[in-house]
Amino acid sequence: MKLEKKDGALLVAIGVWNVVIWGNFAKNLARTAQDPDQHRPAPYYVAHAVLIVVDVLLGGLLARLGVRALRGR
Repeated sequence: MKLEKKDGALLVAIGVWNVVIWGNFAKNLARTAQDPDQHRPAPYYVAHAVLIVVDVLLGGLLARLGVRALRGR
């Protein structure tokens, strides 16, 4: 399958969006973990940390594919 430049731009936008949104969520999750008024079980933080890592990696992969499509490779 050959990606066109418009497809590459969309992939880059989606990748950047994923990294920004999940990065912000990670910051908020860390802030919540340090708040003594927020009592959540440890599996809550583990599950969300796994989601953050996976989605940031996927966002990076999509952005990389998008950049390759924009360069014409």
